[in-house]
Amino acid sequence: MDSMDKTVKFNVKGDEKEASPREILLSVHDALVEKDYNPINQIVGYLISGDPAYIPRHNNARSLVRRKERDELIEELVRFYLANNRVDDTQ
Repeated sequence: MDSMDKTVKFNVKGDEKEASPREILLSVHDALVEKDYNPINQIVGYLISGDPAYIPRHNNARSLVRRKERDELIEELVRFYLANNRVDDTQ
């Protein structure tokens, strides 16, 4: 059978599982640490300004962080903070 007779399967990137905001933030954090940047300062700089130059291309971090809107990343941070810092009002 000639190779021209075979069907080639084409995969669109949309088939990939989309990374959650949590996964993105953790991956970006790891890339920043590996590059010896202060990850908190760099991520805050990006979230406030929207300038992707705060995030390195190392380990595809810049491309990864731009897959989500900044408000989605901030929402994840607020949700995590509140879930882990609830004060018991009964004390």
